[in-house]
Amino acid sequence: MATSKAVLISLVLSLFIMQFVQGHGQLTNVDGSRRSVLQKIDCGGLCAYRCHLSSRPNLCHRACGTCCARCNCVPPGTSGNEDVCPCYANMTTHGGRHKCP
Repeated sequence: MATSKAVLISLVLSLFIMQFVQGHGQLTNVDGSRRSVLQKIDCGGLCAYRCHLSSRPNLCHRACGTCCARCNCVPPGTSGNEDVCPCYANMTTHGGRHKCP
C-alpha cells in the first residue's frame, strides 16, 4: 500500500514538473500566439524587409542581422517599434549610438 502511494505521488510530481518546464520554455508573441524560446526566427527575411527602404541597405542589413542573431527578435515595420524588442532597442555601438536599425 505504501509503495503504491509513493509511486503515485512520484508520477504526479513528474507530470507537474514536465508541465512546468514545457510552459516555462515559451514566450507570447505580440499577436498573442505562443512560440518556443529555442525557436529561431528568419533573420534574413525580417531584416531584408526592415532595411529595404534604407539609404544604406547593406549596412542596415548587416547591423540588423547582428542584432537579430543576438536578440532573436526584429521589430515590425521599416523603422521604429523598438518597444516590441527591448534587447534590439537597447543594443548600442562603441560610440553609444543605437546599433540596430
